[in-house]
Amino acid sequence: MSLAVHKILGTETEFGISVRGRPGYNPVTAAGLVVAAYAGASRVRWSYDEETPGRDARGFGPSAGDPDTGMLNTVLTNGARLYVDHAHPEYSTPECYDPLEGALYDKAGEVVLARAAAAAEGVLGPGEQLRIHKNNSDGKGNSYGAHENYLMARALPFGDIVAHLTAFLVTRQVFTGAGKVGSENGRPAVPYQLSQRADFFEEEVGLETTVKRPIVNTRDEPHADPGTYRRLHVITGDANLSEKQILLKLGSAGLVLAALEAGALGPPLLLEDPVGAMWRVSHDPGLRRTVRRAGGKSITALEVQAEYLARVSAYLGAAGAGPVEQQVRDLWEATLSALEADPASTAGYLDWAAKLQLLESYRERDRLPWSHPKMRLLDLQYHDVAPERSLHHRLVAAGRMERLFSDADLEEAAAEPPERTRAYFRGRCLARFGASVAAANWDSLVFDLGEDALRRVPMMDPLRGGRERVADLIDRCASAADLVRALGGVNGRTGTEATAPERAL
Repeated sequence: MSLAVHKILGTETEFGISVRGRPGYNPVTAAGLVVAAYAGASRVRWSYDEETPGRDARGFGPSAGDPDTGMLNTVLTNGARLYVDHAHPEYSTPECYDPLEGALYDKAGEVVLARAAAAAEGVLGPGEQLRIHKNNSDGKGNSYGAHENYLMARALPFGDIVAHLTAFLVTRQVFTGAGKVGSENGRPAVPYQLSQRADFFEEEVGLETTVKRPIVNTRDEPHADPGTYRRLHVITGDANLSEKQILLKLGSAGLVLAALEAGALGPPLLLEDPVGAMWRVSHDPGLRRTVRRAGGKSITALEVQAEYLARVSAYLGAAGAGPVEQQVRDLWEATLSALEADPASTAGYLDWAAKLQLLESYRERDRLPWSHPKMRLLDLQYHDVAPERSLHHRLVAAGRMERLFSDADLEEAAAEPPERTRAYFRGRCLARFGASVAAANWDSLVFDLGEDALRRVPMMDPLRGGRERVADLIDRCASAADLVRALGGVNGRTGTEATAPERAL
């Protein structure tokens, strides 16, 4: 059994946005207003120099970066990125050391967006109201993403990832779905389903994220040393509000990938029609529908997940499990058992079950059919990031949703970076030397020291640059120039920038 790369991870969430009282509003303009209004944002340019979103893990495809959108990109002191992606404000968490930390910083994004929306409303006209929703569908045929990223070893063939991960992603909706009224994208009509995203997947494998969406995405943009690492970009998940559900979503995927890298996942579990299974699983809140394995045997989504859990448990038994890994494994097992016995029993920590229970109570009270417009409005209101309007927050306040973090934890995570990844170096530099940071991206910071050339500090290893390694260094430097010098001097290179050696990180 080989060793797996430590699963540094993070999420990228595109938030839904609307402006009430302004017919025909431009969502791009509104999203830009939200990003620009966020009081905690350091106005640091995002550097696209090293980004290649068009590069395909299968070895083909273009490699052009996105255009610089200027003020529509900001880097936060917690190490995160807040920007406009297409027509949505998007929050990308900093690099997180484990899924518990990932859940914390994912939830911190809600705090950031709620504050940003409140600040932006101050510049709207009379009668205009801004609404931000952490969801994945506008109900008009448009879906927007909640993506996950996992650090993986470059040495693992991408074909192995496709073979082993597809069935896991298709069936994990039973505990990752956010719940949705109705169906879209030409799928069969259904009153309620598990996932907001499932109807929109049309390919098994591919590079796209906005059209012909694939179950396994092939984007090969590691944001790290490309000879050592790859970043697996997962686009099948829903945007979750439940803290425990986010932990389970991130943690179970991380465990499956670690077992795969270690050669301990066993033979692939293959489905006959993964794309069809994607929406069929989602359309069955009773969790009894079967899908067909390659070869013809029928199997339920819960049975597929039980098989993955068994294989991961065997891996952890041989390799050893840390506290967070054990927490995830135990939650995974308890969730599958609860879903098998009574799906409604998970309403205290799975969004789709909590929302279904809530909507059923409204239906019974007001005698509403699922097709009534009010049902879709209630569905949307569950995801509002403003605590005073959110139905999810109402459940939290009533003690009906289990939590992992306090409000104070989320407030701190919205301002301070994680301490065990390179996000710490990024966030602390922005907080301490923000005026001298000319640009930033995931794997470098660019400093303007008032010299002829800018100075780039590369950070090619996500596990380097944490508090233990750089806190004292940052604290004892009085200026950005002192920091760059302390990092080992500056080597010249062609172009407008020079590069500081990364060995100090």
